[in-house]
Amino acid sequence: MHVKDLNDAEEFIANDESLLRQLVHPEKMDVACRYSLCYACVKPGQVTKPHRLRSTEVYYILEGKGVMTIDEESRPVEPGQAVYIPPHSTQHIQNTGPSDLLFLCIVDPAWRSEDEEMV
Repeated sequence: MHVKDLNDAEEFIANDESLLRQLVHPEKMDVACRYSLCYACVKPGQVTKPHRLRSTEVYYILEGKGVMTIDEESRPVEPGQAVYIPPHSTQHIQNTGPSDLLFLCIVDPAWRSEDEEMV
């Protein structure tokens, strides 16, 4: 059994400048899955840098409010919503609220730096 506490996951700044904590990754732990799972934070007033992944990605919003942009479409997001991000789509998310925008990121197949392109 693998159990990873969020507080034990090292926080780092991603290429898009969000703050991430990696919880599950098949290349970094002995798990039989294709996906990776991260906990993400975007501070108030901040927006992530536009980027594309070769992988499919899903954001699940936990706390805060923001605006998600995928290619030319933008929509408000809030807790309890899941956002599907197709492969090769240009994406970024903006925190439009007064508190941290917190969300889970599921990437399938698992995130790799060579599969991400900053736009």
